[in-house]
Amino acid sequence: MISVNDFKTGLTIEVENGIWQVVDFQHVKPGKGAAFVRSKLRNLRTGAIQEKTFRAGEKVAKAHIENRKMQYLYASGDMHTFMDTNSFEQVELPADQIKYELKFLKENMEISIRMYGDETIGIELPNTVELLVTETEPGIKGDTASGGTKPATVETGLTVQVPFFVNQGDVLVIDTGKAEYVSRA
Repeated sequence: MISVNDFKTGLTIEVENGIWQVVDFQHVKPGKGAAFVRSKLRNLRTGAIQEKTFRAGEKVAKAHIENRKMQYLYASGDMHTFMDTNSFEQVELPADQIKYELKFLKENMEISIRMYGDETIGIELPNTVELLVTETEPGIKGDTASGGTKPATVETGLTVQVPFFVNQGDVLVIDTGKAEYVSRA
């Protein structure tokens, strides 16, 4: 058990038969009445975000989430197969469970899979990934003065806004949290 006074961003807890990750929290001590903790929690099974208020000092169960290093192998229909790099055990996940992460996944990529007991909750991507530009309009000489951007589609199908100097065939570093261009690789 853990006190809500000890909340940290990223902490995983069990509340109301769900597994939640603390996204944001705020300790509130009103002038009148008891102190409380206002929190924003993400359901790790569904991805839904919910705001919940706890009384100060209230205890909640800590959820023990294990991260296992895996390699993305291939997609077969709506199922995506991952392999444990140590035991060679394979895990299949449905596309709807990893919809956002699929924008960044390419074959043979190393990622972490979050496990709660024997249940697979989701995957954790690296902070940045390198992806090849498959389609973008060519840059026109002299367009860089305004510092504008243009759309570019990368090998996974994701479309990001990039500077004019990026061309088809370039490898880009993409931030997985914001789905934004960082730099050329």
